[in-house]
Amino acid sequence: MHTRKYMGRYIHLLFIFTLCLTAVGQAQPALQPVQVSVVPDQGGWQREPGVPVRFRIAVTRHGMPVRNLMIRWQAGPERMTPMGADSAMSADGQLLTPAFRMDKPGFLRCFATVGVDGSVYRGLATVGYAADSLRPTVPMPEDFNVFWDGVKRELAGIPTDARLTPMPERSTGRTEVFQVSLQNIGNSRLYGILCVPRKPGRYPAILQVPGAGIRPYQPDVELMDKDLIVFTIGIHGIPVNLEPSVYRDLENGALKGHFFFNNDHRDRFYYKRVYAGCVRAVDFIFGLASFDGGNLGVSGNSQGGALSIVTASLDPRVKCIGVIHPALCDLTGYFHGRAGGWPHVFSPASAWYSDQPEVRQAMAYYDVVNFARQLKQPGWYTWGFNDESCPPTSMHAAFNVIMSKKELALWPETGHWFYPEQRARMNAWLLEKLK
Repeated sequence: MHTRKYMGRYIHLLFIFTLCLTAVGQAQPALQPVQVSVVPDQGGWQREPGVPVRFRIAVTRHGMPVRNLMIRWQAGPERMTPMGADSAMSADGQLLTPAFRMDKPGFLRCFATVGVDGSVYRGLATVGYAADSLRPTVPMPEDFNVFWDGVKRELAGIPTDARLTPMPERSTGRTEVFQVSLQNIGNSRLYGILCVPRKPGRYPAILQVPGAGIRPYQPDVELMDKDLIVFTIGIHGIPVNLEPSVYRDLENGALKGHFFFNNDHRDRFYYKRVYAGCVRAVDFIFGLASFDGGNLGVSGNSQGGALSIVTASLDPRVKCIGVIHPALCDLTGYFHGRAGGWPHVFSPASAWYSDQPEVRQAMAYYDVVNFARQLKQPGWYTWGFNDESCPPTSMHAAFNVIMSKKELALWPETGHWFYPEQRARMNAWLLEKLK
């Protein structure tokens, strides 16, 4: 195969186009009639620096090879300028790329795209290089703990003012469901869905913190009716049982890009109220007469994975955490030639890109890495190498500095989605810890 090296403006545009395909959050991909499989040719999903990798691309339709089609591909460090790119006709729907390698810890990714019957299909694979050796790029502010101790003191001076509204239409014979509203800092409210066993007694609890987005919430059908308190919160200070159109309007209007609001000042950043709200949710659980007083776990995915780590780091009352592909990790990676975490504030490809010193300084107080450094509780973690929203570079950088007991379950082929089996394993681990 003849390999062409794309340079200059074309390679830049190709790079930006690829990044634009990345969504903030992705559901498990639906099966399509045309499948673009990309896998490492030999050596598995992980290898040592300097060891080359080639990617094998195979295109099938209804399970059979698609013949005589053009396959386009590019390969390089995730979210960085590609090392190489090419296109070639394939008689049998297969292609083997040239060899690429990384000489330092990180992740090398290959994309492949094809056009079939007027539709474009895409696949990717990502190989990890010495992922256990990745270290964060974000600095730890000298007054990090002073700042957050001050936020917690501010929160402690505000009454919880819990307001519970029964939701009989969502309750079951074994579980009573409520919408909850709590007072938070900044004269705002925190809303959530509470599931409590009807049978009198004292029970362990799980606080579920949310992934990114603005939406309603439902009781967790996997965990309710299991002699367990489950409190599922939103973070935007609005009720969680409104009409879907309300959330759509907010997401496209007043709250569009909320994860960048006031990110040039640590005291005004949107997530100050969010992080404080997670601690407020813990306050509420510990005030419940039906809570057993000690066994509290926190779980979430993406933004919720980040908030799980943050909540446990800020509040020692949390006993354990379950984390799926955490966001907000090592945001400053882009200043060091590698991918940073969602929401990619420092990525030149981001619509909200910033390289202002004030933003870098403020974000250090919210970067999950600096909470992970101080984590004391055991945790169960899971993610995949093909995650385009929360780059594995950023997640491993945070995971590697955690000194408390930790378990990492890798499903390398997954992206910003997870198998039901991953969530089931996380919940089983949490329930075992909360006995």
